[in-house]
Amino acid sequence: MKGSGNGQTMEGAPLNRNVRGVPLSATLAINELSSRLIAEGKQIFRLGLGQSPFPVPMQVVEALRANAHQKNYLPVRGLPALREAVADYYNRRQQLSVRSENVLVGPGSKELMFILQFVYDGEILIPTPSWVSYAPQAHLIGRPVRWLPTRAEDGWLPTPEEIDNFCRKEPGRPRLLILNYPNNPTGCTYSAGQLATLAETARKHKLMLLSDEIYGELNFTGGHVSIARFYPEGTIISGGLSKWCGAGGWRLGTMTFPDVLDWLKEAMAAVASETYTSTSAPIQFAAVEAFRGGIRIERYLWHSRRILGALAENCRRQMSDAGLQVATPQGGFYLFADFSPRGKRLRAKGVHTSDELCLRLMEETGVAILPGSACGRPEEELTARLALVDFDGARALAAAEQLPQDEGIREDFLEAYCGRVMTAMTRLCEWMD
Repeated sequence: MKGSGNGQTMEGAPLNRNVRGVPLSATLAINELSSRLIAEGKQIFRLGLGQSPFPVPMQVVEALRANAHQKNYLPVRGLPALREAVADYYNRRQQLSVRSENVLVGPGSKELMFILQFVYDGEILIPTPSWVSYAPQAHLIGRPVRWLPTRAEDGWLPTPEEIDNFCRKEPGRPRLLILNYPNNPTGCTYSAGQLATLAETARKHKLMLLSDEIYGELNFTGGHVSIARFYPEGTIISGGLSKWCGAGGWRLGTMTFPDVLDWLKEAMAAVASETYTSTSAPIQFAAVEAFRGGIRIERYLWHSRRILGALAENCRRQMSDAGLQVATPQGGFYLFADFSPRGKRLRAKGVHTSDELCLRLMEETGVAILPGSACGRPEEELTARLALVDFDGARALAAAEQLPQDEGIREDFLEAYCGRVMTAMTRLCEWMD
C-alpha cells in the first residue's frame, strides 16, 4: 500500500517502542493454535487456556436476560448497586470494612490491572512463576519488571524472607508487589498464619500490595483468606466473575481500595473515563446477583471445588508417578510441573527448553499445555502449566449433585465426566515413558 506521495509505505509506519516484540498473550495464543489444529481435524486436549469449565450459575444468567434492555452508559466507577454488592461480599466473606466508595468496576480484572500499572509511579515487583500478563503489561507501559524469586519447596509462592531480602537491598523505594493466590500457574495458596507474617513484612517496607484473588472462591476447602484482613491499609484486592462464576467472556472485574489509596482509585477512574468509558450495563446488572450470593451460588461453588480438588489431586498423583515434580495445588484449576527429573530422556528426544517441550508434546500427543517460560521462568527450565479444564463442566456439576455429600469424587467419576483431562494425563505420562 503506497503512502501519500512521500515514497513511504504503510509497512514502514513506526510502532511504539514498548509494543515492539510483544507477542499475543501466551494463553490466548495457545488457545487459538488449539482451535486451528482442531479445525484441521486433529485431536487436541486443551490444557493451555485457563478458562472455567463450569457454566455461569443459572440465576446470574436469568439476571442477564432480565437486564438485556439496559443500554445507557453507567458511571465510570461502576453501577452503584454493584459496587454496594461487591463491598458487602468482601465484608461478609472476609470480615473487612469495605465501603461501596472503595470499589472500582472494569471490563475484566486484566484491564484494571493494566490501568493500575499505568497510573502507579513506582517499581513493579512480580514473583516468578506468575500469570502470563503481569510482566507484558509492565513492558507495554515502559516500566521494567523486577522479578521476585520463589522456590518449589515453598509452593512457588514468595515468602516474607524473600520479600524482606529484596526490599532491604534498596530500602525506601515505592513498590507495588503483586500477589496471586490460589496461584496461577501453581494452584498453591497461603494459610492465614502465613498471610499475617507476610503482612508484617509488607508493612515494614511500606509496600503496596495488589492481591489478585480471582481464584479465591475456588480454594478447595472454601477457606480462602484475604491478606487485606492483616494489611488493610496497603492492600488492593482484585477480583471478578471469570473464574469462580464461569463468566470469563462476560469481562467484568473489580478492585477494592483502602481509604488511604483513594487518590489511586480516582486516577484509575480518570484513565477509564478516557478509554473504555464504562463497563457493559447488562453485565453489571447481572453481576449484582452473583456477588449477592445465596444458597444456589453456594451449592454451585461447593460442587465446583469438589470436582476440581479431586481432579487436581488425581492428575498430580499420575504425573508424580511418572517421575515429574508437581506442586500440590490447593485451589483453582492448574498444575505446575517440573519435567527436569526426566531431563535426560527429554534431551534424547531433542527437548532442551520449555517451549520445545510443549511443542513436541502437542505434536506427538495432542496435549496442549503452557511453557514455564511464559510464566517468567528461564527458557532452559523444563517447567510447564496445565489447566485442567477440558471437560463439560455443566454435565460434571449435574452428576456431582447426585452424589452423597459425604462421598468423595472417585476416579470412575473423573473418567466418566472429566474424561478428556484424564486421557490427556494418560497420553502425557505414556509419552514421558
